[in-house]
Amino acid sequence: MTCHVAVFSTQPYDKASFELALTDTSELTLHFFEAALSIQTCQLAQNMDAVCIFVNDSADAQVIATLASMGIRHIALRCAGFNQVDLEAAQLHGLSVSRVPAYSPESVAEHTLALIMTLNRKTHRAFNRVREGNFALNGLQGFTLKGKVAGIIGTGQIGLATARILLGMGCKVLCYDPTPDSALREEGAQYVSLNSLIQQSHIISLHCPLSPATHHLINHNVIAQMRCQVMLINTSRGGLLDTQAVIAGLKVGKIGYLGIDVYEQEAGLFFHDHSDDIIQDDLFERLASFPNTLITGHQGFFTHEALSEIAATTLDNLQRAAAGKHHADTFMV
Repeated sequence: MTCHVAVFSTQPYDKASFELALTDTSELTLHFFEAALSIQTCQLAQNMDAVCIFVNDSADAQVIATLASMGIRHIALRCAGFNQVDLEAAQLHGLSVSRVPAYSPESVAEHTLALIMTLNRKTHRAFNRVREGNFALNGLQGFTLKGKVAGIIGTGQIGLATARILLGMGCKVLCYDPTPDSALREEGAQYVSLNSLIQQSHIISLHCPLSPATHHLINHNVIAQMRCQVMLINTSRGGLLDTQAVIAGLKVGKIGYLGIDVYEQEAGLFFHDHSDDIIQDDLFERLASFPNTLITGHQGFFTHEALSEIAATTLDNLQRAAAGKHHADTFMV
């Protein structure tokens, strides 16, 4: 029996990767929609059996109740984080939820390093100067990574990969995670308290999930404890940063470098071309105005390998759900 799936927030590369991963024997039929899932777009899933969503779709209690009333029985996330899903509501209405817990973690880790290196050596500014015939080095001075203290908050698969890269660069790596990784410790990383990491690190990189406990993890009080001119990197979830606190930290020089691939209010902004629009988000525009800030549009995952793994795992989750088989690693409800 064919399982019909409404795939929300579809970009051309999503459709291409899923169609490439589909096999001739698959009993899944995918229906692609550019719109994000919300209470206003739920009806697109009419007559479907499941929905597939991404990071900026909304599956809150109201959306889940509506989907359940339409006969939807499964929500397949094509990402690792699941903060956009009300799991209690899903359980209440009998919807199972799956995700992709580990898709090429090196992809995001390598993008983290790209942000660190670009901010430090200012290659983005040098690129623009040289194109204009300006070969002056003034203002492009960086620092040597070897010997610097790098703090990794969250040592899941992506945090582990990032820590190993920075160990290889010669950094002293401090980690904070409720569940320390013994193998990483043996490789030279040290697990410390969050306060100790915040106070000692020259570079702080966030790799933890967004939850009520981690919302605005980086706030005014935490920034006050950081080293002056600290480098702050976030390739995890935008809500980990209190944007106004970060702006205040940038203004006084407490934060010397900011690299973010995610933003708290990125829904409706990221993944779309707004080059001809006047962006109405004043906080984002203020962030983007700082010369020591580097923002990318949630592209850390965006490699051939990651897209292939996301598509394959998501399709497997959907097929298992259609067959009533729950996979221990990916099913949360």
